[in-house]
Amino acid sequence: MKQIFEDFRWIIVSSFIIILLLVSHNWAVKNKQELEQQHFSKMDPVIMIPGSNATQNRFDSLVTLLNKKSRRKHNLLKLTVQTNNEITYSGTTNLHGKHPVIVIAFADNQDGYSNIKKQAEWLRVALEQLIIRYHFNHFDALGHSNGGLIYTYFLEHDALGLGVRVQKFMTLGAPFNLNNQSITEQTQMLADFIKYRKNLPKSLEVTAVTGAQNYSTDGLVPVNSAAAEKYVFQEVVKNYTVVTVTGSNAEHSDLPQNPQVVDLVKKTLF
Repeated sequence: MKQIFEDFRWIIVSSFIIILLLVSHNWAVKNKQELEQQHFSKMDPVIMIPGSNATQNRFDSLVTLLNKKSRRKHNLLKLTVQTNNEITYSGTTNLHGKHPVIVIAFADNQDGYSNIKKQAEWLRVALEQLIIRYHFNHFDALGHSNGGLIYTYFLEHDALGLGVRVQKFMTLGAPFNLNNQSITEQTQMLADFIKYRKNLPKSLEVTAVTGAQNYSTDGLVPVNSAAAEKYVFQEVVKNYTVVTVTGSNAEHSDLPQNPQVVDLVKKTLF
């Protein structure tokens, strides 16, 4: 009888210890997940979109230059969204630090307003995956050329309900009136941007960088087309600042590597 009692007591104690270990393990796992989410919610990534015909490698030189100017190096994660919504990743997937750089490119990277709309949808697909994977709830944005147009369409249409906040937005040589050099003749895209600008985040801080090889163009984008950006953002967002870059490195494709632009990107977004 005594032996049965001892065996029964041993079973109870063993069961209690096993339950305690399971509870402790589950608490540790949950606590680790909460700490990771808290870490990533403090993450403020800078997400960049290249222009038409450019790949996910478009900003490699910019990031290299930024890292040379920074004590803490910025991780670089690069994505390409396929036309079937599948995403390929390369670079640093284990992001750390406050300001990692994420580049989102598109397999179909052709020009045109209809494509810009599709690319804005693919941008949302990529952001949904990134938010699930890294748990951030805010980020800063940079768009070169048509990348600025993709972001603008996204902010007016596809960002709604995503649950993430864009704080600062910088455009580099973005042709808001496409190739039209006239200020008075609006393309359909510009007219739509103006029509839906009421959907833009009121807390958004926008910096528009325009290149000028001469008084009329940066070598590709008409100065008046880039200047049309003000009709979209001015008096709607929190801040709207225009910066004009001139000189030998002010050509459209050189803007992301222009020394003045690199300094401005570092000061504004990092």
